[in-house]
Formats: sequence, C-alpha cells, structure tokens
Amino acid sequence: MKSLRQRAAEGLQVGDRFTIARCFSDDDIRHFAQVSRDYSPVHCDARYAQRHKFKAPIAHGLLTASLVTEIGGQIGWLATGMNFVFKRPVYAGEQITCHWLIADIDERGHAKAEVRIMNAEGITVMEATTSGVLPGTEERECLKLMLSEGDPTNGAANP
Repeated sequence: MKSLRQRAAEGLQVGDRFTIARCFSDDDIRHFAQVSRDYSPVHCDARYAQRHKFKAPIAHGLLTASLVTEIGGQIGWLATGMNFVFKRPVYAGEQITCHWLIADIDERGHAKAEVRIMNAEGITVMEATTSGVLPGTEERECLKLMLSEGDPTNGAANP
C-alpha cells in the first residue's frame, strides 16, 4: 500500500480519498493545552467537564482537527482556509477516524476537500472543509527525492 506522501508525489486528483485513525491520550490533551495555552477547564478538570454534561475532560477541538492537518501535511497541501464544525466531544482513549475527500481542483492546482471525523461507533464528531494548493510538478519532484532519501524530515514516517 502506498503512503499518503507517495500518492501525493504521483499527483492528486478529484475523488482521491485518505483515511487515518488516532486515539488521543490524557498526555496528548495536556500537551496540547500547554502548546495552545488553552487551559479551559472543560479540557483539564473532570468536575468542570461533568458540569457541562461530559463524562470526562474532552479533547480540544483543534486537537481533533489536527487529523485534518496531519493528512494535509502528508500530501503537501498548502492550506489557504479551513472551516470546522464540532458535533460531538472526543475523549482520551477514544479512537477517531478521519476521512478526507478531494472534492474539487481548479486549473491552478487550488483544491477543496471535505472531511469527516468519526468515532468508533460511526458517529460524526467533526465535519470540516479545507481549501489549499496542491503540490505542483516541482514540488512533486521534491517529494519523490525526499521519499528516495527515506523521507528523513517526515516525523509521521519516522516515529
């Protein structure tokens, strides 16, 4: 099976689909709070989260949305816009799956994608649209070179 980056190096087109899954830990949520400086108690305090009718602290919406940027980063998508609709909470330890579809590409290589993130029960937790610029010929050649070198700067490929 080809990696997302390999697929991007070959060229992307309307109808291409990408899927990744992730499970955020309590540590991931704490680290995201530190990086983002978003210490809302709904993310950091069980008592507060329960008062909002959540069973536990919830992952930050933008942490959940990072699955959108993970796929974008792997395919060399240069984002120009993103829109998120947060539909359900995501909890530590809960697996979520991101489904990304390239819906439109214009003659300049500007594209739009539709994204849905679902939990293990198949319930949509987030919907998104993103617009961006796809890798052109020169960028695809660079991706091919990076891949031939073992993709050394790709943290996802080299955990």
